[in-house]
Amino acid sequence: MIKKTEKKKSKSGFSCIETEKVSSVRNRMKPEQFFHYLAETFRAMSDPTRTKIIFALCMENELCVRDIAAIIGTSNSAISHQLRTLRNMKLVKYNKVGKVTYYSLDDIHINNLFAEGLRHVEEK
Repeated sequence: MIKKTEKKKSKSGFSCIETEKVSSVRNRMKPEQFFHYLAETFRAMSDPTRTKIIFALCMENELCVRDIAAIIGTSNSAISHQLRTLRNMKLVKYNKVGKVTYYSLDDIHINNLFAEGLRHVEEK
């Protein structure tokens, strides 16, 4: 049996078909700032060099700037610049050992998010 749909107005005043679904999602909607931060997180990961850095840090838990630069094939200063962006977005963290600064992913969520992205791309 085909379900007859009709347009209804949601509590927000916009036309919708499934008012209960619309209401359910709207009640769980996060504040606007949350979505800006989430978009910034994905934007930080959208640069190929930063993506390579995250990949390298997924493969090895901790790497210094010089080693990351050697892996990617670019300058130390270019890597430092990209790491600063990743650090500001709380995607990577650092640990100083003497004069050497080692970088790692900020937490397991970043690793999981990146791993899901890899799986998605590898399926294409």
